[in-house]
Parts: sequence; structure tokens; C-alpha cells
Amino acid sequence: MEKIFANKVAIVTGGSFGIGRATAIAFARRGAKVVIADWIEDKEGESLKQIKALGGEAIFIQCDVSKSIYVKAMVKKTISTFGSLDFAFNNAGVEGAAAPTHECSEENWDKTIGVNLKGEWLCMKYEIPEMLKQGKGAIVNCASIAGLVGFPGLPAYVASKHGVIGITRTAALEYAKQGIRINAVCPGVIKTPMIDRFTGKKKEAEKQFESQEPIGRMGLPEEVAEAVVWLCSDASSFVTGDAMAVDGGWIAQ
Repeated sequence: MEKIFANKVAIVTGGSFGIGRATAIAFARRGAKVVIADWIEDKEGESLKQIKALGGEAIFIQCDVSKSIYVKAMVKKTISTFGSLDFAFNNAGVEGAAAPTHECSEENWDKTIGVNLKGEWLCMKYEIPEMLKQGKGAIVNCASIAGLVGFPGLPAYVASKHGVIGITRTAALEYAKQGIRINAVCPGVIKTPMIDRFTGKKKEAEKQFESQEPIGRMGLPEEVAEAVVWLCSDASSFVTGDAMAVDGGWIAQ
């Protein structure tokens, strides 16, 4: 694979599992140095292992994206280690507890909004100044098809993901003439630990999700990762402020 990101540096939050891990590896395959940020590192350190097996460079930083002290430190460590910041995939997120709107707890609301929405804003808050210094950069925020349509029983999650699209478009307009492109991806049903928590890994529940996808199956984390790296590449140089559905046709229904 061509090393189109050689000498570039990428941050991936939520990089220990699922879409985050797949994207961290996709950046590394293209030559980028990668910062894997997550609240926890998987026990086997699999993300780092796979990147190093490719001959890539990567570090792990523990980060709670809902708190500015962690996010600020994450970006500072990235710069002190690798010297620059070219790309960011702000992906860390939680699904929260399922409940109808009037039964959603304040605790669940605050945690879900704090990680999914405040967390992505904080990441941009500290990433953008570093990109402004070098006059260029690309950021991709992870929203969801739940940022494009409603889903009963997940009020906090749906609100957070709609908010991610809103701040993505706002920031894209603010920095469009300063060399920074900012987009979002909106994954559909992707085979990740988050979906496994919804289904309990039960085949019948998985089939129900698959039946709702026009393409007839769940997506793979690697398929979302390919969209992210494309949005960071020069191939998408005229794309900013977009909320790209990577959803097997879900919202086209």
C-alpha cells in the first residue's frame, strides 16, 4: 500500500477497539505515526501490536475525552512525541443506557452527552490550534446514522450524535479558509463491541439488525476506517462540512 501519509501524525480517540482500532491501523498502513487515545487500553494492547507488526510507529495515551485536562494533555503529548498533528479521528463514544425520553436518567444524559458531544468539541478545541500553526489539517468526527435520523429509546445518544454533526459543520465553516477540513462519518450498524452489547452476541438479535440493512449485513470497522482515511487524504480536498453516511443504505430507506 502506498505510504500517502508518510511523516504525518494522526490521533485516533477510542482507538483501543472497533472502528477506532481499525482506523488507527488504516492510518499506519499508509505511513502515519499514530496516537491511540482511549480511556482503557485493551488487555493485549492489540491496536499497538498490529501497528508495530506493520512496521509503524504508535503510542497509547489514556484519555477521558469528557475532561479538558485529559484532552489537553493528549494533544500536548502528541506534539512532544511526534512534533506535529496532521489528522484527527475523534471517535470515542458511548451508547448510554436505553430508555424512553421520560425515563432517561440525568446521569445517563450527562455521561452520554459528556463523552459523545462535549468530548468531540474538546478534541477539536485543542487539535485545531496545532493545525492552525502549520496552516493545514483534517479532522473527522464520528457521528452515527443516529445523528441523521431518530431512534426510539436512545434520546441522549441521538441528541449527542445530532450535535456532533452540528459542531462539525460549524467548525468546517470557521476554518475552511485556513487549510483545515472538518467532516463527520455516520456509521450504520457496524460489527463492533458496541453492537455486541446491544445484541448480547445472540444470532437472532444480530439477524434482526442485519435485516434492517438494505445491503443485507452489518458493516465492518475497516469499511468505516476507509471512509475516514479518505476524508483525511488529498483525494477529498474539496470536501468539508460533510456528514458521510457509511451505513449500507440505512438512511436511504
